[in-house]
Amino acid sequence: MRFDEIELQAPILRAVKEMGFEEMTPIQAQAIPVVLEGRDIVGQAQTGTGKTAAFGLPILQSIDPKKKCLQAIILCQTRELAIQVSDEMHKFAKFLHGIKVLPIYGGQEIVRQIKALKAGTQVVIGTPGRVMDHMRRKTVKFDQVKLVALDEADEMLNMGFREDIETILKDVPEERQTLLFSATMPQPIREIARTYQKDAVEIKVVKKELTVPKIEQYYYEVRPKAKLDALTRLLDMYSPKLSLVFCNTKRQVDELVSSLQARGYFAEGLHGDLKQQQRDRVMNSFRNGATEILVATDVAARGIDVDDVEAVFNYDVPQDDEYYVHRIGRTGRAGRECRAFTLVVGKEIYKLRDIMRYCKTKIKLQPLPSLNDVTAVKAEKILDKVHDIIENENLAKMMELIENRVNEQEYTSIEVAAAFLKLAMGEGADSEELKKQYDEFGDTGAEEGMVRLFINLGKKQRVRPGDILGAIAGETGMPGKLIGSIDLYDKYTFVEVPREYAAEVLESMKNVKIKGKSVSIEPANRKG
Repeated sequence: MRFDEIELQAPILRAVKEMGFEEMTPIQAQAIPVVLEGRDIVGQAQTGTGKTAAFGLPILQSIDPKKKCLQAIILCQTRELAIQVSDEMHKFAKFLHGIKVLPIYGGQEIVRQIKALKAGTQVVIGTPGRVMDHMRRKTVKFDQVKLVALDEADEMLNMGFREDIETILKDVPEERQTLLFSATMPQPIREIARTYQKDAVEIKVVKKELTVPKIEQYYYEVRPKAKLDALTRLLDMYSPKLSLVFCNTKRQVDELVSSLQARGYFAEGLHGDLKQQQRDRVMNSFRNGATEILVATDVAARGIDVDDVEAVFNYDVPQDDEYYVHRIGRTGRAGRECRAFTLVVGKEIYKLRDIMRYCKTKIKLQPLPSLNDVTAVKAEKILDKVHDIIENENLAKMMELIENRVNEQEYTSIEVAAAFLKLAMGEGADSEELKKQYDEFGDTGAEEGMVRLFINLGKKQRVRPGDILGAIAGETGMPGKLIGSIDLYDKYTFVEVPREYAAEVLESMKNVKIKGKSVSIEPANRKG
């Protein structure tokens, strides 16, 4: 069904058309006509099915712009979702004059919200806690409210908002329209519907296809201690512009972010313990590309709407089947071909099989890329850039320089090209002296191809992994992501660097200070 086939006001249809929507999603086609009739509804549909328009468009149509008072409330479980819904509502109301939409949530200056409410806001989109706060302050009046919508009602209950929701609904006039939307319908949701709705129409969208067809889905069987290496290898292999990494716990988010940052990746975390100012900073950084990897819990990720996400990594297998759908639905937007990767440890394979049955989808087992695979991909990307340069740029001067060197040194042009490729991949040695020192390190207890170095500073000097990483990368010019594990202890630190850079790191760090303290650095367990 098309939007212009239902009785929506011309300014609303104009806004919808400008946003590029013509055909309605199933939840919109079933819900909007019923809401326009003035009926209460209970709508069951998954995230990403277009619920915001299903309740947002009829709400805007019901608002009287001449009345400068609150007429509709939309409750959302998180700040991010409230902001997302508010953004959509503003787009829908672009050509409606005299209608004010306001998001209210914790973390934003309440005085500003009070001022906006007094200025004649007609639609409030808020979290239950902040709406309750305004109720206690008597800065919000419900006497003219004629429509209430609950978005993601099951998640609001999971987060402990039931009492707040019921308090708000009791304070709104009985002669109102109540719209309830939820992905699942547990008993508490049905109890709220029975208590606070009148002859509600139940609308359930059948889940024909829960995953996005264009998303390639893979899983990798790994050992618990190898998960971080597996993740970084996949990140290096596919080099996504923006990535979402999901963990099941807040603690795991923090630990993984620290580990990724220590290896030089631009990663940030998002979970419920962050203050609102921190959440703002993290999301802004991710949207503008300064942060390439966002590590999040499932609840914190609700409301994230970033179009350029190219890959989703399930660092932990999700605890709930539906969470898998929500997670991978964060990518594959706007018809892009994207990938979803899941790391599976031991018996988690049985949980993944449950997810496949639930989603009616195939998640393919893949062998983890080897270091040689990653190297080959890096080389291929460099050669692609070389092709573009050959096709589009003037190389006459460079060709002359190469020809002169080939004639003087009796190298072949192929040898020169191979040497440049090695340099571009960060594998070139700087001198024979470095090579000699490199051969002398022996076994330092590091991973293959790495050297473990001892540094005389640790936690008691308030040193963090980022300080070590920044000092080494800054002094040597070596890419931070090449640095391996950084293990901090109270009075000292171990850091792993590629063998070919070890001598340079030792030389460059001789006169360096970290946190105002002089650094002493040497190979760990050096054999003499």
